[in-house]
Amino acid sequence: MARGDLTASERAELDKVIRAAEQASRVEFSVFRGVSDGDPKAFARSLHAALSAPDRSVLVMVDPLARVVEVVTGAEVRRTLTDAEAHLAVMAMQTAFAEGDEVGGLKRGINLLAEHARAPQSNHTS
Repeated sequence: MARGDLTASERAELDKVIRAAEQASRVEFSVFRGVSDGDPKAFARSLHAALSAPDRSVLVMVDPLARVVEVVTGAEVRRTLTDAEAHLAVMAMQTAFAEGDEVGGLKRGINLLAEHARAPQSNHTS
């Protein structure tokens, strides 16, 4: 599936995972899957900057032709999601992609990002 379009069923699966990730983390997630224009990192940053709430958003950009995955996080998200954690999610995605499971890789990566982006619970005591 690395070079073809996603099916309607696969898109629906990803939408479901994205909505669950947003509810769990209170962070907005966007996925761009397509050909990046120019430098992939700069292209991903420009896509992220164009989001409605970039400070509290995570963008996952996958260019299957160039075999590139970029994750861009907003300022608020970086308070709980470190670069190292984002890198681990990218590695999980790339592993699944190499096995031919693009949708599974995206789902795993989004879930990992959401898990780490979630603000820690605070326990208040009297």
